[in-house]
Amino acid sequence: MPIFSNGTAVALKNGKTAYIKDKLGEGGQGNVYLVSIDNKAYALKWYHKKTLNENDKFYANLANNIVQGAPTSAFIWPLYLTEIIDGEFGYVMELVPDEYKCFSDFLLTKEKFPSISVVVNAALNITNGFRELHRKGFSYQDLNDGNFFINPRNGDVLICDTDNVAPYGESLGIAGKARYMAPEVVRNIKSPDIMTDRFSLSVILFRLLFLDHPLEGKRTLCPCLTEELEQKFYGKAPLFIYDPNDSSNIPVRGVHCNVIKLWKFYPKFIRDKFTKAFSQECLHGDTARPTDNDWQIAFTRLRDCIAECPCGGETFLDLNAPETACINCGTKIPRPPLLLTKKYKVALFPGNKIYRCHTDEDSDDYTIPDGIIIRSHNHPDIWGIKNLTRHDWTVTSKDGKVSALPSGKVAVVVKTDSIDFGNCVGRIELLRK
Repeated sequence: MPIFSNGTAVALKNGKTAYIKDKLGEGGQGNVYLVSIDNKAYALKWYHKKTLNENDKFYANLANNIVQGAPTSAFIWPLYLTEIIDGEFGYVMELVPDEYKCFSDFLLTKEKFPSISVVVNAALNITNGFRELHRKGFSYQDLNDGNFFINPRNGDVLICDTDNVAPYGESLGIAGKARYMAPEVVRNIKSPDIMTDRFSLSVILFRLLFLDHPLEGKRTLCPCLTEELEQKFYGKAPLFIYDPNDSSNIPVRGVHCNVIKLWKFYPKFIRDKFTKAFSQECLHGDTARPTDNDWQIAFTRLRDCIAECPCGGETFLDLNAPETACINCGTKIPRPPLLLTKKYKVALFPGNKIYRCHTDEDSDDYTIPDGIIIRSHNHPDIWGIKNLTRHDWTVTSKDGKVSALPSGKVAVVVKTDSIDFGNCVGRIELLRK
């Protein structure tokens, strides 16, 4: 493998030149360098010859991925290929901005999330990234905790290590990382594909929310994790730590502290989703595993029930109960009015937003806010829904009066029976006393 010193010129396939500025790091597949192209900084990953000798599909696959383009802006996607030098090559990608931190650092508590909203936003962004990746006909094949960088301020996500991404049916010979591979990949009876991606994604999402591993409980506590035990725990006989039918792998106090603390705080529908994802049916068969879209809907629902407690912390509201105890201080918070649509139930709590996926039955966009719940300046106990769109809504009041709600105007929640957003009708449900 060539030793690139500062100032070395590396020819690219597009005719441009990358100039080496510094070495950023090294890994099992190769080294990563800071380079300059047309006076702009990028990263260059240069492969070890050993990696290329083991798999000669890399170059053609990377070339195809560059032509196809990134599924979304969340991916640190290959931009340019280098020329081949003595049988070796590399590819150029964008740099990860400094404000993004490696997901592994959150698991090691080197970094912390400031609120549950940020965690849920990160879950939504990770899920959406893989949904769009799979919709474009790719599978990721090597999902693990080192693939993500998260902005702790807002939960924005960047997905890296995309050089192993391949079209359906293609395998680059990369099985994955231990503890994240699907059981059938661990047992070497199947190559990675979209179905194994689904399993690995469930592991990532569980670790994001609960900061522990879904298959590591009482029975995985052993002095030495041998290859035989690894095959058992993650391949041949995996068992969810909260399996409702088998408690032999439950979390151990003093060891699995995070999941013991956090599991009970999340709403039942989220716990049920993970219980399904790691059921024996999904551990030993792939057809029942939650899809990316299933997860996106679940985390949208989760975001819809977040509220701020008077103590200043965020909590999850039980939208089926008259009140919920704050997960931070225990204060009982009355259930606020709800916006009920065909797929969603949104807590109309001041500060909460109504998104495009709530107001348009044909949309799954969880990023565009079409409305926001605000307090009256003069009467803080009066809440309203502000129209943030550019078109009128049709509001039906409790007394049956129908009127237009133009952009920028507010409908008082307690006086509103329903809102026709244009392609969806939402009904307001007040708490019965």
